[in-house]
Amino acid sequence: MAVRNIRQMGDGILNKKCREIKAVTPRIQELIDDMLETMYEANGVGLAAPQVGVLKRVVVVDIGDGPIVLINPRLMESSGEQTGEEACLSVPGKYGIVTRPMHVKIEAWDEDMQRMELEGDELLARAFCHEIEHLDGHMYVEKVEDGLHEAVYEEEDE
Repeated sequence: MAVRNIRQMGDGILNKKCREIKAVTPRIQELIDDMLETMYEANGVGLAAPQVGVLKRVVVVDIGDGPIVLINPRLMESSGEQTGEEACLSVPGKYGIVTRPMHVKIEAWDEDMQRMELEGDELLARAFCHEIEHLDGHMYVEKVEDGLHEAVYEEEDE
């Protein structure tokens, strides 16, 4: 496993549509493993393949309940509404206010290419929507309601 470079806003690859994955080859498994390591190293809750320079439809998410790998994910249903702060590993040091669904249902395939349906509320719903949009070349900054703001991080006591 390896930590990959995260592409920053302005890199053209982040605006491209990703290709569907037909099978989990050793290269795709390595990509998934590297994406998880990269996401954890960057203290993120989600990461999409184009953010590490690969135009494949795979995302990883972990809101604190363990990693979720989504291959060829797609939003099936959404309901409700939540408005809150959102950030992205490809837009470091910034955040914006974005409205997303409160609840979503998605379809995806796991690492064994078994179809699954998952539901998410609140932060998980937000993460699913955010990462799936990356696969179609979109970023949260397109939805920001009040401009981007500088993120202020508190230093941890050593």
